[in-house]
Amino acid sequence: MIVNALAIAGTDPSGGAGIQADLKTFAALGVYGTTVITAVVAQNTRGVAGIHPVPGDFVTAQLEALFDDVRIDAVKIGMLGTTEVIEAVAAALRRHRPPYVVLDPVMVASSGDVLLDPEAIATLRTTLLPLVDLATPNTAEAAVLLGEHQAVTAADAADQLGRLGRLCPGVLLTGGHLDGPQCVDLLLVDGRTTRIPAPRVPTRNTHGTGCTLSAAIAALRPGRPDWTSAVRDAKRYLTAALGAADDLDVGHGPGPVHHFHALWPQARARAVAP
Repeated sequence: MIVNALAIAGTDPSGGAGIQADLKTFAALGVYGTTVITAVVAQNTRGVAGIHPVPGDFVTAQLEALFDDVRIDAVKIGMLGTTEVIEAVAAALRRHRPPYVVLDPVMVASSGDVLLDPEAIATLRTTLLPLVDLATPNTAEAAVLLGEHQAVTAADAADQLGRLGRLCPGVLLTGGHLDGPQCVDLLLVDGRTTRIPAPRVPTRNTHGTGCTLSAAIAALRPGRPDWTSAVRDAKRYLTAALGAADDLDVGHGPGPVHHFHALWPQARARAVAP
């Protein structure tokens, strides 16, 4: 049976992040993708020019239309933007109880542009986080969720991981913003912490890495025995996509990862696998 996955997120006209990245990731991993749009975003590889939020009641209409008709095996949640949208998504999760839910708590774009209304952070923390199975913050997002300084060392990240675990059933704290030859993510599930390392790929083309990783985890989880297996395989996929990213020539800022590195022949030779 082919998995049906749902991405709930905003758009990215440049195709490297948001809904576009989620759909590419689903397709690359052999999963059928469905979507609910939370915001229309004017952005490119250099930054965000404007955000047009979708009203919460229309987000609800999209969700109900989809759940009324399509079996959803996994959900990936990305940019939500407003309290109204967060509450709409939380209500839908309570009603429909999809089997696996992954939240990428998108607050700030890699360009530095703010993507989550500050007033909505408390709602995300108290209303949505307890409903998802796995949250995938980077160190900057973890700091916002905890109201603390951003971790700058692996020890700082490990310390914050435990406090994040009180907010959400499962947490993957990604280590891409930390220094070192390896990118080490920390997975906390069922009280157990697992280190998930990968080579740090030397490329500037990292646009949409968080979106891609969380979408890959959601896509793979229905076919894996546990979260650790799904996260490890998703991390391998992202590392290879980063390794082939320089084959693309998209924009004048940090470009996207190569979602189809395993499918486009010219990318295979450059893909990096751990």
